[in-house]
Amino acid sequence: MRFYERWFGFVREPEPREDGVWILHDASGFSLAIGQIDEPVVLPPFFHFGRGADTADDVRGFRDRVDADGLEIVDRWDEPDYVSVKFRDPDGYVIEVGWDAQRPDAVPSDTS
Repeated sequence: MRFYERWFGFVREPEPREDGVWILHDASGFSLAIGQIDEPVVLPPFFHFGRGADTADDVRGFRDRVDADGLEIVDRWDEPDYVSVKFRDPDGYVIEVGWDAQRPDAVPSDTS
């Protein structure tokens, strides 16, 4: 949970739910439910979740912090219209942070 609090600004609820699941919320209203399971999780290779960044440079700065922290980067893109980094959280889930010029709310890249 500390990973998501540190890297994405999530705030956990004060106590876990009755089933032991912790709920975390971010400022945009996105929620995560995190709990323990005994069986292994098997996900398809394409599975990941992501968060958009305001600018291409925001992604580049985030990517540099991920790299400096020693997290495993599994993919990166740095094109004029798309900048992205995919990396693994401590449990092995892939997370993408990206900027896409095609998004209606995208801030134009100052380096394109």
